Amino acid sequence: MDGTRAFVDRLISWSPVLLLGCLAALTYWLDAQVQQGPAHRDGSSRHDPDLFLADFRAINFDADGKPIESLSAVRGDHFPDDDSVALTKPNFKMTQPGKPAFSIDADRGTVSGDRENVYFNGNVRAHREADSGTAAPDHDPSGPITLETDYLHVVPKTEHAETDRAVTIREPRGIIQGVGLELDNKSKTAKLRSRVSGTFQPQTIKK
Repeated sequence: MDGTRAFVDRLISWSPVLLLGCLAALTYWLDAQVQQGPAHRDGSSRHDPDLFLADFRAINFDADGKPIESLSAVRGDHFPDDDSVALTKPNFKMTQPGKPAFSIDADRGTVSGDRENVYFNGNVRAHREADSGTAAPDHDPSGPITLETDYLHVVPKTEHAETDRAVTIREPRGIIQGVGLELDNKSKTAKLRSRVSGTFQPQTIKK
């Protein structure tokens, strides 16, 4: 039971911080990419795109010129009626020095016009690479962790994410599954709502 509890605690500790952190950066990028002027009253109130980007990739560099964030998508459509942005096959990556690489991708993504909400739909997959940094003598570096679901709603300002769909969390020692998930970065908590199950295999401690 102690091992299982530790496993769950580790999943809780990485998910809100990395997932919500990268999505906050994602909305900042989209806001910078789509800067709109005053609304037009010429029929643009229909929910039709007024501009799009195809096979685009945006990269954010640190002070030393090293890439730390990238956003790519097969297509991005901007809708003037509500100022929303729809993404096809979005992929977001974070490669910050000293931290495990992190990525999130999905079939589709939507950023609300007020940039307050991000919705990912279809084969949503958030993945954090193994932590290869120096660990304490009694603690092994954490392995890769993947969160899979079909829908994820993120509110970057409040650092909150949730889904009412099935969720699967995988790491080298086991799998946890459930239906419905709430992540709160501010309180560092994660809650699976129902049908929680999983498998856990303790690893042999190296001497």
